Amino acid sequence: MWTAGILMLYFFLTSITLLGYQAGGSGDLFGEFRAILAGSHGSVLQVGIGPIVTASIVLQLLGGANLLGLDTDDPRDQVLYQGLQKLLVILMVILTGLPMVFSGPPGGGFLPAQTSMQLGGMALTATQIQILMFAQIFVGGILILYMDEVVSKWGVGSGIGLFIIAGVSQRLVAGFIQPNSGGLFYSWYQILVGQVEIGSIASGEGLYALLVTEGNLIGLFTTLLIFGIVVYAESVRVEIPLSHARVKGARGRFPVKLIYASVLPMILVRAVQANVQFMGQILNSQWGNMPTWLGTYSQGQPASGFFYYVAPIYSRQDWMWWTANVSQEWWQVMIRIGIDVTFMIVGGAVFAIFWVETTDMGPESTAKQIQNSGMQIPGFRQNVGVIEKVMERYIPQVTVIGGALVGLLAVCANMLGTIGGISGTGLLLAVSITYKLYEEIAEEQMMEMHPMMRQMFGSE
Repeated sequence: MWTAGILMLYFFLTSITLLGYQAGGSGDLFGEFRAILAGSHGSVLQVGIGPIVTASIVLQLLGGANLLGLDTDDPRDQVLYQGLQKLLVILMVILTGLPMVFSGPPGGGFLPAQTSMQLGGMALTATQIQILMFAQIFVGGILILYMDEVVSKWGVGSGIGLFIIAGVSQRLVAGFIQPNSGGLFYSWYQILVGQVEIGSIASGEGLYALLVTEGNLIGLFTTLLIFGIVVYAESVRVEIPLSHARVKGARGRFPVKLIYASVLPMILVRAVQANVQFMGQILNSQWGNMPTWLGTYSQGQPASGFFYYVAPIYSRQDWMWWTANVSQEWWQVMIRIGIDVTFMIVGGAVFAIFWVETTDMGPESTAKQIQNSGMQIPGFRQNVGVIEKVMERYIPQVTVIGGALVGLLAVCANMLGTIGGISGTGLLLAVSITYKLYEEIAEEQMMEMHPMMRQMFGSE
């Protein structure tokens, strides 16, 4: 009930347009990352979960370098850590929202504001309207922070995962059944009844239309392939046998999955890329003409320079240099693809390691959980150090391999495209998070049926 209520509230807030917002301008700054950062452009939830993710990145980096000086096993330090996280999220909401509203003149910029309006019989100036818009964005950022906390405490899964699933599912369904234009079913209806001419398949023009443009068979194939690969990868695991030290015949298994750290670290990797592009957009709007080596912009997107090469591949149109949609040379496109693949593979592996260590999924924490539950590995002494050494044979290697695999899969999915214009990373996250929710619900049911399992999973 809590999860359903927060989900309804999320959809309600994304449909509320900012008071004073003037449609138009340069479009959604986070358009290509919207499936990951959630929220909606021009709405109260303009910043989405971006500040929460960015704050998590900062805390993970500080915690990994032991600069916080906090012991997350100590209840007092846990409270301090959570308070620090909320403070960082509030700071990130301010730092993200201010440039969006005040980066340009009231009628332009990332979030164009009306030059004048009446509110309660009082005429507002352009600056007052911008302040009003920023206040709404700030309130929306605080709301989504506490919505995430409500789901994490009393709902199923996490709020971040729920919001990603909501946004991706909405676009995916629209990509299939959207009437009049854009929907896959309607496009095929137009092809079958002859309303759309695709040309001769033998000449290659019709085949290209069926596979890429009108029929979008590649997008359909990629969407189904991602579903299949993620579900299969979630089931690939190394199972370490366990037995209870006191209860004879009580046995179990500890699964070390191929995607051990899940795909959530991929949110952190894409958030880093989104922040880099956000910085480029701000510099371009403030300087007007940046140095050529930094980048030149065309229609709000980087066309050359540093910010072009570090921009992720969003769709097929970004790398098919033989089409009219790509103005860059083939070698420039290949450099961009190489940087994106390298960043996603290395970043996926690095953030997976951070994620495992900060969420108590590492060898040491896992060994303590098994020891405290009264379980042991058959053939080994019931000792935390011994169990930890066994876990070190599997967890670090699987974490790196799984993180790198998810990064590579995300880039390939982006390059091939999906139904509904969803980024491959967004669809990858949505499928994996949904699978995790299913597993969590099954785990809750198992613990209700077998109360002794609560101790094994650390619920008591």
